[in-house]
Amino acid sequence: MPAASTTLRMLAVSVIASLTVTGCQTFEDAGVAMGRSELVNDLAARLDRALELTYSADYQLPGGQSAAIVQAQDPARSTYTYPGGQLTVTPEAITRCTTTGARPQCTLIAPPTPGSKPTVTLFGEANRQGLVTPPVVVGLLTTAALDPQAVIKQSDTTVAGHHAACVAVESSSGDFTACVTTEGVLGSFTGPVDGKPVELALRDYSPTVDEGAFDPPAGAGVVDRRPGGS
Repeated sequence: MPAASTTLRMLAVSVIASLTVTGCQTFEDAGVAMGRSELVNDLAARLDRALELTYSADYQLPGGQSAAIVQAQDPARSTYTYPGGQLTVTPEAITRCTTTGARPQCTLIAPPTPGSKPTVTLFGEANRQGLVTPPVVVGLLTTAALDPQAVIKQSDTTVAGHHAACVAVESSSGDFTACVTTEGVLGSFTGPVDGKPVELALRDYSPTVDEGAFDPPAGAGVVDRRPGGS
């Protein structure tokens, strides 16, 4: 199972444990805690399952821009394409590319240690450019679930032809809405991420991938900074 999958499960379990600590609480308080913990667990489980799928997801961003997430298994690999860049993670390397110039430029660094936990900083540039990744969504929901003043409302919708469960969160740290499809794919997100407003919506989903999606952009200049790289 991918390390990211284990991390999301740990997040959900941590929230459940925090919300169901025994103490002086009314039945109403207990009901609120259970509702929040179940909600976090359900969405985390959906996103968790998606990390073990092979799929391609295209997203619509504001201003006519677009982004994409592509994942494949055996071996597990993924690529995130967003305005101005691309991040690819494979067992061989982490490849960061900038595509704003006349020629794309890519840098290869050592891949994650097998079994290690993913860090949100790995997806920092993607988040800044409007492509919110599932670990960030889980983190935001976790923070809201632990906030006793937060209001969390659930609803259902259809995104790009796929049924999705949604949560609308109102909290002191920022309001956001997130939808996750039955398959476990992020369907939509609207809200602040690191203080910047972000909005995206699933435009197309496919259970297949183009194997070329994990390669650097055509014609890119590549610098290998892995130990022993050239």
